[in-house]
Amino acid sequence: MKKDSIGELEREILFHNYRYFVLSDPLISDQEFDGLVVKLKKLNPSSKVLRQIGSDIPLSTKKNIIEHSIPMLSLDKSYDLESLEKWTENFNGDLVQSPKVDGLAAAIHYNRDGILACAATRGNGFIGENITQNIFMVDAIPLQIPLSNCEIRGEIYMNLSVFKQFKETFKSPRNLAAGAIKQKNPEKTKEFNLSFLAYDLLGKECNEEWEKIELLRKFGFHSVNSKKISKNELKQSVEVFLEEHTQYDYEVDGIVYKVNSMSEQKRLGETNHHPRYALAYKLQGESGITHLFAVEWNVSRTGTITPCAIIEPIKLSGAVINRTSLHNLGNFKKLDLRKNAKVMITRRGGVIPNLESVTSAGRGEALEIPKECPSCGRSVVTRDDFLYCAHPQNCRNTQISFLEHFVKALEIDGFGRKWIEILYDEKLVKEPSDLCTLTIEDLLKLPRMGDVLAEKLINNISTKKSVTLEQFLLSLGIDDLGGAVSKILADMFGSLEKILELDEEELMSIHSIGDIIAKNIVRGLEERKEMITKLLRFITIEKINPVSKGPLQNKTFVFTGTLKDMTRKDAETKVKSLGGKILSQVTKQLDYLVVAEDAKESTKLKKAREYEIHILNEKEFLEIIGKSDK
Repeated sequence: MKKDSIGELEREILFHNYRYFVLSDPLISDQEFDGLVVKLKKLNPSSKVLRQIGSDIPLSTKKNIIEHSIPMLSLDKSYDLESLEKWTENFNGDLVQSPKVDGLAAAIHYNRDGILACAATRGNGFIGENITQNIFMVDAIPLQIPLSNCEIRGEIYMNLSVFKQFKETFKSPRNLAAGAIKQKNPEKTKEFNLSFLAYDLLGKECNEEWEKIELLRKFGFHSVNSKKISKNELKQSVEVFLEEHTQYDYEVDGIVYKVNSMSEQKRLGETNHHPRYALAYKLQGESGITHLFAVEWNVSRTGTITPCAIIEPIKLSGAVINRTSLHNLGNFKKLDLRKNAKVMITRRGGVIPNLESVTSAGRGEALEIPKECPSCGRSVVTRDDFLYCAHPQNCRNTQISFLEHFVKALEIDGFGRKWIEILYDEKLVKEPSDLCTLTIEDLLKLPRMGDVLAEKLINNISTKKSVTLEQFLLSLGIDDLGGAVSKILADMFGSLEKILELDEEELMSIHSIGDIIAKNIVRGLEERKEMITKLLRFITIEKINPVSKGPLQNKTFVFTGTLKDMTRKDAETKVKSLGGKILSQVTKQLDYLVVAEDAKESTKLKKAREYEIHILNEKEFLEIIGKSDK
């Protein structure tokens, strides 16, 4: 697809995102919108538009927003029992099951006296629209709870029994609820009799997810049929849900499962987009039977070789499907596919096509696993359920895909895949730094290249020789070092030198980064040291101007216990305003641990003593930030 076409797709997505999340008046179905998003992810995975999807904040809004202390991430999705059960193999212990209510996500803050202080929508995950005055009009939300300095996250929705009186005018309960909670006149919000499902509690240390649910119920929040189940009850829980959900007085589009153990949640961590300890099981889309023609094997920029089924075209959920990913080698083996076999295809969630099963094996020849890389012809290697090119550094498809990722991450215009393929095949560009040494004379040697285009392309490269730290990190193509994590690291550490010195423990101390992500980042940065050195000969990383300078510049803080004279959030905000940084865990590199009077002999305190960290009481902390009584 040409760049102009990608731009049109991006504009179309932004338009429908605005209609759905801001105006609550969609013009297309959820399935059609998700299909557009899936298409953009495939064509341009680094598109900035992907970061705005799901945002309920109008593009023109610059005021009346609230920054989330901890990002409100999306949930990863499963569309079949097999993948759901596979996910449970990653952790130990029970699960908490809750219906996935189709509403508007929101965060509600309670102050040190347990009084409702402010509320915001999910927004784009990092900032949300201030809906404090409107949230007071939702009777289902307690105005005061017996817990100080905490945050309740949940879903604002409308019961179907309430929606009956509006259904002639409005399209769905979800759209109406989203519009009602953003009324300019809060009194009008009350007329819609909205409800609220609380699904998370921040600011209170708990050992289990179920402990949070019980506390939320105790505080007066509705938890909407949440259950604690064991792994061996998983299949039964899905079956019961499918039987019962049509009787619920609210719309659902799936089930949310969370790991019950908080220690397991911490171990699993989060990716750029979603927590690893939670999964949304989505309701199935339309299914149909068709014939399998062949299987293609494709090589990704990481060297993974994935199978793709080529099928007789079939129309499902309004779209014609002629191919579908088979995901990995393990799934391919399990299906035992043969040419001309009859297969069942499902558009999971009405969007993503998936080969669910073989309904008739047929008499065609067995489809074999490649013994050499389909791109470079070199040997392959199998690890667990995955097939890899054994020499990705010399593999054409892998290197071209990596170069394509690099160009998109730095937003260098004009270099589509076709041009990158030509530059690679002509041995002009083998790695990212080679782009920086290209000349107009080099490009003029290429077919269909004129003076004007050559000069334009070289100019496009030169304008990207000064980039942000976030962009540079993203361009490295390291597993789990996507846009969100790159931004977090850039904001927190401010320089590439500091980030290159980080170890796994330091990375794991940052909220949203678990052990798997930390390991991938440290290993990836080590593997790309030579590439980074070459790039820095040509590319300058823009210096990050600190938000403010002060006595806490670049000092790191961790808090434990409940402060008396100010809320935890206010304390953290003050630290940041003076140039300090907030960590979630105690590491050897921590500067200060602030201990409130009610703090128990916590793990944080024990570690701080062990590492000889400077420990402050509340009075000492207030003196540092200049707020003590004198």
